[in-house]
Amino acid sequence: MKSRLQAATLGVSLIAILAGSNAANAADTSAINGRWDAMLSRDGVDIPFRLDIKGQGQNLKGVFYDGFKPYDGTTSASFKDGELVLNIEHYLTTIDAKLDHGRLSGTLATKGRASDYSFEATRHVESAAAPVKTPQIAGSWVIPLEAPSSKGEKAFRFVVQQHGPEVAAAILRIDGDTGSYSGSYLDGKWVLSHFDGGRPGVIIVTPKPDGSLEIQQHVDSHSTANVKPDGGRAAILTAYRTDVAEAKGLPKPDDFLTHTTAKDPDAAFKFAFPDLDGKLVTNDDPRFKGKVIVAVVSGTWCPNCHDEAQYLVELEKKYRDKGLAIVDFDFEEPDQQGTLERARAFEKQYGIKYTTLLAGAPSEMHEKVPQLNNLDTWPATIFIGRDGKVKAVHAGFSSPASGKFYTGLKQEFSNRIEHLLSESAS
Repeated sequence: MKSRLQAATLGVSLIAILAGSNAANAADTSAINGRWDAMLSRDGVDIPFRLDIKGQGQNLKGVFYDGFKPYDGTTSASFKDGELVLNIEHYLTTIDAKLDHGRLSGTLATKGRASDYSFEATRHVESAAAPVKTPQIAGSWVIPLEAPSSKGEKAFRFVVQQHGPEVAAAILRIDGDTGSYSGSYLDGKWVLSHFDGGRPGVIIVTPKPDGSLEIQQHVDSHSTANVKPDGGRAAILTAYRTDVAEAKGLPKPDDFLTHTTAKDPDAAFKFAFPDLDGKLVTNDDPRFKGKVIVAVVSGTWCPNCHDEAQYLVELEKKYRDKGLAIVDFDFEEPDQQGTLERARAFEKQYGIKYTTLLAGAPSEMHEKVPQLNNLDTWPATIFIGRDGKVKAVHAGFSSPASGKFYTGLKQEFSNRIEHLLSESAS
């Protein structure tokens, strides 16, 4: 009887301890849960962004925004003794900050980068701003370039969504878009910013009297979202409504389906690369024989490749039982090829089940995929018929930030896959 009483007492004590621990955790995370106005700063450039923190314990997470759309951006997070750590492992990025008197202060570091951003965040406070007459700029615009880009482009696109004074916008190049920059109209301009774990940047959009837009952009010097043709960190560009650009005879953006082509459409597309476990896989593997193949030239360092991977997962689920096989030719920097830390986090984050092969380093792209003309975008998507021949190549990837161009891409990909699936191997 005494032992039962002792056991019962011990059980009650353990429950009390656990309850107290959970209460303490809840109290800790309540100090940081909610919406924050965050800022990254480096080299005189400030990049504001919205950050939501929610959950507790192992369920603690940071929520980022792609334009108007929130999404869970962190792979893990912790808050202990006033220190917040947000890990974005699929970008090898970590935010480490201390909470002091309601302010978060610290750094954002990316493994392999020489310099960090400073990070600051304060509690978001809703303000009842007076109504402001806001110009309407929603829609598609054309940005002519004074000199061709490094990929030979003579123009970019600028795609804008607008909710009153709030704007979400993306610059769309041949290799993909910048992600959705967002912000509000104030003092005659929009200050739009973006951070999703990678490609931090800010653009200032100013409407001009002639109906055009002046776009000044500052981006991470390592970012593939850079739009300045000579590779600099800042650019001042002018955007015109599409119909105005056509009337002026301004250059048109490149066509995603003609930018990169097969050198010999009658030749079988062959490949032989190891998978992430080191096993050699070729186009003769049973998983590919007689199937329609979507092969993607990509790298997990490339933000546009992150965008495409999420859509490829959808395609793979929809068509794998109908004869589609997807294979990713993954090009990783030499310092990542040993551990493949980011590549494995990339697969886990997006739930990738299709085949990933380690093709080499980014500098080896042309050597390892010699079958294509003008292969210079990350990503590039190759559509291969049941007969093993290249049927089309789509340069780049337009994400949801690109609005109608994303919708059009999805329709194009689906139509092409269904058409190829209907064909025989002969």
